[in-house]
Amino acid sequence: MSTPVNTPADSDWRGVAAEDKQDLDPEVSLLLRGRSRRLLGSLLRPHKRALWFVGTVIVLQNLATLAGPWLVSVGIDTALPELRAGNWTPIWMVFSAMLGAALLAAGLRRYFLRTLGRIGQQVLLALRRKLFLHFQHLPLAFHDRYTSGRVISRQTSDIESLNELLDAGLDGLVSALLTIFSVTVILLLMDPELAIVVLLSIPVVLLILRWFRVHSTIAYRRTRETNAALIVQFVETFGGIRAVQAFRREPRNDTIFAELNTDNRHAHMRAFWLFSIFVPGIRMTGSVATAVCMVYGGLRVMDGDMQIGVLAAFLLYLRQFFDPLADLGMFFNSYQSGMAALEKLSGVLEEESTVPAATDPKPLPKARGAVQFDDVHFAYRPEAGDVLPRLDLTLEAGHTVALVGATGAGKSTLARLVSRFYDPQHGAVRLDGIDLRELSDDDLRRAVVMVTQESFLFSGSVADNIAIGKPDATREEIVAAAQAIGAHDFIARLPDGYDTDVRKRGGRLSAGQRQLVAFARAFLADPAVLILDEATSSLDVPSERLVQNALRTILSGRTAVIIAHRLSTVEIADRVLVMEHGEVVEDGTPADLIGGTGRFAALHDAWRESLV
Repeated sequence: MSTPVNTPADSDWRGVAAEDKQDLDPEVSLLLRGRSRRLLGSLLRPHKRALWFVGTVIVLQNLATLAGPWLVSVGIDTALPELRAGNWTPIWMVFSAMLGAALLAAGLRRYFLRTLGRIGQQVLLALRRKLFLHFQHLPLAFHDRYTSGRVISRQTSDIESLNELLDAGLDGLVSALLTIFSVTVILLLMDPELAIVVLLSIPVVLLILRWFRVHSTIAYRRTRETNAALIVQFVETFGGIRAVQAFRREPRNDTIFAELNTDNRHAHMRAFWLFSIFVPGIRMTGSVATAVCMVYGGLRVMDGDMQIGVLAAFLLYLRQFFDPLADLGMFFNSYQSGMAALEKLSGVLEEESTVPAATDPKPLPKARGAVQFDDVHFAYRPEAGDVLPRLDLTLEAGHTVALVGATGAGKSTLARLVSRFYDPQHGAVRLDGIDLRELSDDDLRRAVVMVTQESFLFSGSVADNIAIGKPDATREEIVAAAQAIGAHDFIARLPDGYDTDVRKRGGRLSAGQRQLVAFARAFLADPAVLILDEATSSLDVPSERLVQNALRTILSGRTAVIIAHRLSTVEIADRVLVMEHGEVVEDGTPADLIGGTGRFAALHDAWRESLV
C-alpha cells in the first residue's frame, strides 16, 4: 500500500511521536531518567516523614506474614507429636499465633494501603496544580508549537499512568523486595545447604529481569507516544469539526485515526508480549527450583537429615520467594509506563519561558502609555528570517495609532511585542521609558490590554466575562462598560440579561456579540495602552458603527493601537502607520496620507470603490 502525501494538517500527529523518540541516544535517555527522578523526588519530599513511617509499617506487616510458614514447621515437628501424647497446649499456641499474625498483617496492610493511597493522591493533586499553573504561564511561543491535544495528554493519560505507579506499583515493589530479602535470610537460617540449591536459580532470574527491563523501557515509552498522538488527533478533529464537515474531510481523518489506532495497538501488543514472556519465565524457574528442593529435601527427610516440618516450611517460603519476583513484572509494567509519563511531564515542567519574569521589577504605579521600539529585531524562528528586521518607532502617550498593511507585514507581531507575548531577539520595547522585560507581569497586564479577533469567552455569565477585565468590578461598573461600547441593548434582550450563560466558548452569542463583550471587558480594565488586533472584523455594519462611536470617547486619553483591514476603523486614528515586510513605509495622519499618492492612498481608494 502506498503512503499518502502528508498535508500540513496531517503532519502534526506524526511530529508528536518523532519529537518524543529519544530511545536510541543513551545520553538523552540518561538525561530523561535524571530529570524524571528529580521531579518525583520533589513531589515526594514533603511526605518524607510519612513515607518513613509507612516503610516501618510495611516491614512489620512483612514479618507478620512470613511468620506463617515457620509456625507451620513448629506445628508439624513439635505441636502434633505433643498432641498425640495428649498435650493440646502447643497446638493451641501455634493456632493462636497464626491467627494473631494473620490479623496483625491484615491490620497493618490496611493502614499501609490507606496511607500510601492518601500520599499518592496528595502528590497527584500537587502535580496537577503545578502542571496547570505552569502551562498557563508558558508564553505563546510554547503554545504555538505545543498542541492542545498534547496538553490534554499530559494532564490525563500521563497523570493516570503516574497514579497507577503510586497506587499499585510502589506497593508491589516495596512488598516484593522486602519479601525476597526476608525469605532469603530465613532460608539460609533454616537450611543453608538447601538454600544454596535455590540460590543457584537466581542468575537465571536476574537475566530474565534484565531482559524485560531493557525491552520494556522502550516498549512503554512507545505506548505513551502513541497515546499522545491519538489524543492530539482526536482533539484537533473535533475542535475543528465545522471545517471537517464543511470540507468533507471525514474520510481522511478516519484514515489518519486508523493509522494512529493501529500504531497504538502494536505498541501495546509489544508490551503485552514482553510481559507474557517475563511472567511465565519467572514462574517456570520457580517451579523447577521448587521441584529440585522437594526431591532433594525429601531424600534428606527419609535419611533423617531434615525434619518434615522444616521441609514443608521451606517449600512454603519458596512460593513466597518466587511469587514476588513475578510481581516485579507487574511493578515494571507500572514503573515503565509511569516513568515514560514522568519524562513527558518533567520535560514540560522544565520548559523555560522565552518571556522570563523580571528578577528585580521596576515599579509602574500609573502608566502614561508612551511606547517605544528601540532597534527591535524579531523572528519567530531564526531559520525563517526576521519578521521585524529593524524597527525604531515611538508611539506618543494618549494617541490612537492605526497599523495597516498587507497580511504578513508585521502588524500583529508589533502588537504582540507591545503586549510582551514575545521578547525581541535584539533591542527593547519600552513603556514610559522602561524596558518591558523590567516590569512585573501584574504591572504590564494592568497597563496593556489586547483585544483580538478571536474574542474568546469563557463558560459562565455575560457579566462574569466582562468582569475578567476587573475582577472586583461592581454590577454598575459592568453595565456602564457595556453601555459605553454599545453592548447593553443586546445583553438586556438575552433571557437572563447579564446573568445569561454564554456557554462553551460563547456559543450562545453571535460572533459580533462576542466581540462586543470582549470590548466591554477590555474597556472595564481601563488600560493605559489598548491594542485592537482585527477586533472589529466580526462586526456587522450597524454594530461597527456603534463601536466606532464608542471608540472615539473611550480611546480618548489613552494610547491605542488599532490593527485593521477595514479602513473605516482607521479614520478615528490620530496617526496611521503603513507597514511592509516589517518596516514602516508610511507615517502620517489619515487625512495627509489619503491626500497623498502613497500606499495608504491607494488602499483607501480601493476601499472606497468596493463600497460603491
